[in-house]
Amino acid sequence: MKALREAMDLSLRDLAGRTGVSAPMLSQVERGETSPTLAVAERIAGGLELTLSQLLRLDEGGHVLVIRAGERRGRRHRGHRTEELTPPLPGQRADVSRHVLDPGAATGRREDPPLHEPGARETAVVLAGAPTLLIDDERHDLVAGDSVTFDADLPHRFVNEGDEPAELLAVLSAGLRRG
Repeated sequence: MKALREAMDLSLRDLAGRTGVSAPMLSQVERGETSPTLAVAERIAGGLELTLSQLLRLDEGGHVLVIRAGERRGRRHRGHRTEELTPPLPGQRADVSRHVLDPGAATGRREDPPLHEPGARETAVVLAGAPTLLIDDERHDLVAGDSVTFDADLPHRFVNEGDEPAELLAVLSAGLRRG
């Protein structure tokens, strides 16, 4: 429970506010000094954005989850194809995705607001083509083999001004930057 709370960057007081369970009680549960009633455990699960069975680890089918190529979540919009390579798991703090930009396509528009939470950081590796990262009115021209890391909560987009498709592998780490 403590690992989940800390992964969400919540203090005991924050979790107490979300659950209505006192911070001292939460601390005792985390240290294994007491076991919560099912009603209290359910409130704690809700505060951690989990179901009770997820909190109790009843939903686990093992520690390895394979996502087959044909089972990936994906979408296509204006010449930008995205495949989510990581499953949506509770408490997950990083996501990996594959992006293919057709010639002339972009991951978003200039006027689009940032999509990522404050403190999010992104690392992208160019697998093919020559995309450009536009961030904070700065231009960063990239080629296959290059990687770039940036604060993803800033307005940004990748554009493909070339004649060939551009392919990127992106890792988004949520809320890891400390101020």
